[in-house]
Amino acid sequence: MNEEISPEAEVGELELDAVIGFNGHVPTGLKCHPDQEHLVYPLGCTVLIQALNTKEQKFLHGHGNNVSCLTISKSGNYIASGQVTFMGFKADIILWDYKKRELLARLSLHKGKVEALAFSPNDLYLVSLGGPDDGSVVVWSIAKRDAICGSPAAGLNVGNATTVVFSRCRDEMFVTAGNGTIRVWELDLPNRKIWPTECQTGQMKRIAMCTAMAVDDSFFYLGTTTGDILKLNPRTKLLADTGPVKDKYSLGVSAIRCLKMGGLLLGSGAGLLVFCKSPSYKPIKKIQLQGGISSIALRGEGHQFFVGTEESHIYHVNFTDFKETLILTCHFEAVQDIVFPFGTAELFATCAKKDIRVWHTMSNRELLRITVPNMTCHGLDFMRDGKSIISGDLSLLRFRPACLSRRWPAFSPGAVLPWTCVYLRKYASVSVLGKKKDSAQPWLWFPSVSLCPH
Repeated sequence: MNEEISPEAEVGELELDAVIGFNGHVPTGLKCHPDQEHLVYPLGCTVLIQALNTKEQKFLHGHGNNVSCLTISKSGNYIASGQVTFMGFKADIILWDYKKRELLARLSLHKGKVEALAFSPNDLYLVSLGGPDDGSVVVWSIAKRDAICGSPAAGLNVGNATTVVFSRCRDEMFVTAGNGTIRVWELDLPNRKIWPTECQTGQMKRIAMCTAMAVDDSFFYLGTTTGDILKLNPRTKLLADTGPVKDKYSLGVSAIRCLKMGGLLLGSGAGLLVFCKSPSYKPIKKIQLQGGISSIALRGEGHQFFVGTEESHIYHVNFTDFKETLILTCHFEAVQDIVFPFGTAELFATCAKKDIRVWHTMSNRELLRITVPNMTCHGLDFMRDGKSIISGDLSLLRFRPACLSRRWPAFSPGAVLPWTCVYLRKYASVSVLGKKKDSAQPWLWFPSVSLCPH
């Protein structure tokens, strides 16, 4: 009974089995692999590969901090991911072998953050863009796993470059854009140099949020914070057209993709998904999604595509009928509590800010969502019989999942701070409640509070 564990005994590590979640705050973080059978996206320090049909998940571990950007080569053989780190420290770029699901190389030059990544069309080069504390653009050789050359990404009198896109036809040309800067770069491999040319937009000054290159390299497009689109010629470096003139897209154009059939897919910060064409850029088809759009990932030629939003939703959209189907969802705020009901592990419940969700353990699917506006849920627990959920804020609330109604509001004996923990020892009795840790009385005991069923 009193066996002691030897200090030299090895303690096994828990292996990650499955993940429920999507980080919609990584710009263009959601990718559809060229094999058209897998989605790839970052989640914390991990890169996740999920099969579309079977929902099987594989994980790429190697980053020491949150992944900030992600890209896949045109052939699908390589994945590259960059991370954030602390100021003054180098932020790694990791090159992955997609088929073997293993790390090929760790590339470290940028400091603070890797802002964006892009592969050349024939998998010869990888271009990386540093964050605000770095401000440089670097071209890497895929074969040698080493840097070829680098340069400041923007001029002295403009802001930072935040987005990069490679040519679709040439391995020697790419484009960077950001706050007041739009540059077309040419790679001079014999001299190990990259030469920038600033694009001319006249009196128009814009902050670029995203960029996309046409299939034939004839033009490239920029989505801006003011809600319009700039169309530029990479050969002449001149502005071709801009729009819409009126009724610009609210909260900016945050995602943009060129379709082979012609036209553009746009995503706005207000959650509006639009199909439009130059030069008017007025919506031809549109749907409203939940949360600002951060990613649009084409499947094949664009007959189907996936949309990621800042509220951690992934939608599947058919271009023909232009209707969305929600395929993945999760909390988009910090998860405050997680509980299993008594006597079963098939379900569990989580709470985060304004909503409570019940999940199926084996399939990772959301079964139920309870939303309470203007309240933050800090803790929850199941009743012993599993028919009700108790949640804690400034008062305790009781929900019956069958009807999603609040059945027992307003038990708050002198509470000024929110309840941060709820524990039910037996049916119809609250035994332990907790307040915020800055409370003078952090734990309160109510052994006989009745939660009589209605």
